[in-house]
Amino acid sequence: MTVVAVPGSKSVTARALFLAAAAEGTTVLRRPLLSDDTDGFAAGLTALGYRVERGTDSWHVTGRPAGPAADRAEVYCRDAATAARFLPALAATGTGTFRFDASAQMRRRPVAPLTGALRALGVDLVHEEAEGHLPLTVVAAGIKGGAIDLDASLSSQFLTALLLTGPLTGQGLRINVTGIVSVPYVEITLAMMRRFGVEVTREGDTFVVPPGGYRAVDYPVEPDASTASYFFAAAALSGRSATVPGLGADALQGDLRFVDVLRRMGARVETGPDATTVTGTGRLTGVTVNMRDISDTMPTLAAIAPFADGPVRIEDVYNTRVKECDRLEACAENLRRQGVRVGTGRDWIEIHPGTPAPVEIACHADHRIAMSFAVAALRTPGTTLDDPGCVKKTFPGFHEFFAGVRSEWGV
Repeated sequence: MTVVAVPGSKSVTARALFLAAAAEGTTVLRRPLLSDDTDGFAAGLTALGYRVERGTDSWHVTGRPAGPAADRAEVYCRDAATAARFLPALAATGTGTFRFDASAQMRRRPVAPLTGALRALGVDLVHEEAEGHLPLTVVAAGIKGGAIDLDASLSSQFLTALLLTGPLTGQGLRINVTGIVSVPYVEITLAMMRRFGVEVTREGDTFVVPPGGYRAVDYPVEPDASTASYFFAAAALSGRSATVPGLGADALQGDLRFVDVLRRMGARVETGPDATTVTGTGRLTGVTVNMRDISDTMPTLAAIAPFADGPVRIEDVYNTRVKECDRLEACAENLRRQGVRVGTGRDWIEIHPGTPAPVEIACHADHRIAMSFAVAALRTPGTTLDDPGCVKKTFPGFHEFFAGVRSEWGV
């Protein structure tokens, strides 16, 4: 059994940074993820005037419930969707003029559902180029609050941004949601808000967020379940065993449910109170699975799918087309170049058994494509990546770390 100490969760770290910045007092974040995305988020908070002190294993964030200390700021969100979607909402609760821009990759990704909702709440903001995309400028004067409608069918991050912002408004928020995806990520948000002192209630499709603000806490960041999926998949693919401590039965992150897919495919899975272990059994069976709620792990499954003994069909993953790249098409393209038979539709992909050829994988500057096909390379020696460094977004040391795991396994 190999113990795999996966770095902290990107999703949890980003939410914790927002909550800490919004809380009364100083929050201590234990074992936060340090990656390009979270570094960019923390730098964005600093640009807005929040105090963020980063140590090796803990970060101290001094909160400002009244909003940013700066009255004017330029925030560069890099490739980070969490920064590009959460920070404008946070800035809108203060007073000042705040401009947000990002990489060309992030500029292509939508923010319209969020900015439309903020406008409906009276926030003065302007998209400087393409409507519904960064760059944008927020002229903030606080948010009164009230009732709004939100389409969350492209990303749950739009809903999370508004949920996190709700306690900082004058009246709180009533958010009526349609078309929500990635529900487990919303559950992470609600659980973390509760830890920082705010209880959100739900009335059918309406989330009711009370005003009143947050209180600072000492907050441990659990390991990243999306990142853990690569090591669980590697174990299932190679017939080895991987244990990830810190991701047990009470884990916040829904992407841990990826192990249930591996179990259906024939792997042995043990989930204890404080850890999860996946052991490969030498066989992977075909499966049809709805991955709407765990879509960040879709590329992980797609990359190893050819090694199953029957077709693997992944359904209800349209939102993967508007991530760092069109992940559904990127997976299909790479698998076809490897000689694997693949079918796709608007929101599904079906991958047939085959023997993938070693080719250079087109990563499309997407960390999840790179890490997923690096795992599949366990069974396809000679596979290379055209952009191995793109993993810095969530796991800068992935390749060295994965090489160490492979060495321990002897594969």
